[in-house]
Amino acid sequence: MLNVSFRLPEAKKLLIDELAELQDRDRSYVINQALDAYLEVMDWQLEHIKEGLQQAEAGEFAADEEVQAAFDLWKK
Repeated sequence: MLNVSFRLPEAKKLLIDELAELQDRDRSYVINQALDAYLEVMDWQLEHIKEGLQQAEAGEFAADEEVQAAFDLWKK
């Protein structure tokens, strides 16, 4: 394991400590869980952005009808 230090507001530290206590875990566990969740979401988003850029560069765009159908689904 590697030690990393950073600054955070007191309110966040208190909340992290409260969550750790409620879970019978230490502060590092809570911070690692939060960081894992964040990194997972960011990795997913970045992969989809890269895929979208590749499709755009290849000229693969949705037809107007496909876009409208997608919007219509969200309106319901």
